[in-house]
Amino acid sequence: MSLVTVSQSVTIPGATPSMVFDHLTDPANHVSDAGDMSVRGPTGATRLAAKGDRFGMKMSWHGVPYRVVNTVVEFDQDRRIAWRHFAGHRWRYELADVDGGTEVTETFDMSRIPGPAQAVYRTMFGFPEAYRRNLRSSLDDLGDRLAVPTDD
Repeated sequence: MSLVTVSQSVTIPGATPSMVFDHLTDPANHVSDAGDMSVRGPTGATRLAAKGDRFGMKMSWHGVPYRVVNTVVEFDQDRRIAWRHFAGHRWRYELADVDGGTEVTETFDMSRIPGPAQAVYRTMFGFPEAYRRNLRSSLDDLGDRLAVPTDD
C-alpha cells in the first residue's frame, strides 16, 4: 500500500490549546501558515465555528491564481480541526496540552481521493517529500508566531 498521509508535529512553548485553536479557526491566518506559500488570502468566512462551515481561499500555484472552497470536516474545540476541498484531501490539526505548551500535529491526508488523483499529487506536487517540507515549514512558522516568551 502506498503512503497517503504525511504528518509533522511541533511543541509550541507557553501556548495553550485554546490559543492555537483560536489561531487556526481564523482563515486569515492560513496565509502565514501555508508552508508552500500557495495561500494568498481568505474569501468569505471570518471565523470557523463548527463542522460544516465553509470558507474560500485565494491560491496560487507557480504563479497561476485560482480559488478553492474548503469545508470543515472535523471540529473538536481546542483539540482538533480539519478541512477539505473538492478533491477530498484534508488538512488536519490535532492539539495536545503538554508540559510547558501545546503539541500541534498537522496532517495532510489524501486517503479519501481516488488512486488516479493521488498519482497527480505524487508526480505534479511531489508527494510525499514536498508535503513533509511544507508541513515542517508551516509548523515552524506557527510555533514562531504563537510561542509565549518565558522569563528564563
